[in-house]
Amino acid sequence: MKMTPPLLNGQALINGSRIATGIHGAGTPLVLVHGTPAHSIIWRELVPLFVRAGFQVHLYDLLGYGASERPVHADTSVAAQAGILLALLDHWQLPRTHLFGHDIGGAIALRLAFGHAPRLHGLILADIPSYDSWPSPTWKAMRDEYARHALQAHDAHRSAMVRQLKMAVFRKERMCDDTLERYLAPLCGVVGQPSFYQHQVAHYNACYTMDFAEQLPRLDLPVQILWGVEDAWQPVAYARRLQRDIPGAAVHLYQQAGHFLMEDVPQPVAAQVIAFMQNLERS
Repeated sequence: MKMTPPLLNGQALINGSRIATGIHGAGTPLVLVHGTPAHSIIWRELVPLFVRAGFQVHLYDLLGYGASERPVHADTSVAAQAGILLALLDHWQLPRTHLFGHDIGGAIALRLAFGHAPRLHGLILADIPSYDSWPSPTWKAMRDEYARHALQAHDAHRSAMVRQLKMAVFRKERMCDDTLERYLAPLCGVVGQPSFYQHQVAHYNACYTMDFAEQLPRLDLPVQILWGVEDAWQPVAYARRLQRDIPGAAVHLYQQAGHFLMEDVPQPVAAQVIAFMQNLERS
């Protein structure tokens, strides 16, 4: 039986914290930045397709997420994560790369692009929080009382995470059994539960995206926006607003797809991203 290689096969020490990383394939680099409540597992079906298309894929778990370190005292906000991403580009010795960010990973990618656009060939954004779009109502309730939720019974927390993860997909059968358990593992338990609220939920704050209306029109970079029409957290109207504000940006909408596009329609998403990057390579 052929074994699938692990997505994360290395680590980097960035600003004194351990970041779990992975590099796959050879060719023009592509960096993947996941969102919340997720980790690198969300890329598992896309990475082989990108590698087969001739790209070298770099991915990692955000600080405080997945297999990366969960420091007791650390800033894991969107702004701080953008600094970590820039340091990772240097660690990987990538003077220029394609960048694909999902959810807050897209907000992180944009914050990096605002100050370092020459480091990027192109930028792909999928179902990202923007302007005043976040947190969504269910996440806002958790954010506003995150300390209480961090200490609630483990079973109650797990049930809440199952509910939220199933809300993230249109095809509910995609978020069950082993896949569901792999998403839940870093979010639950004596370390995962308090870490989730400290490192993720506590930083669900639109202050990191309210300046997009001012910043985006100045962005000089090829941008592609991908969005699930059935996204329960980030309404598709925000995809259109991003397109209006980003010069030359294209939007691709996916029917019967929710917030976790890579779960609902992995192959169409990969095909669109590959076509976008290959077109840039030819231009």
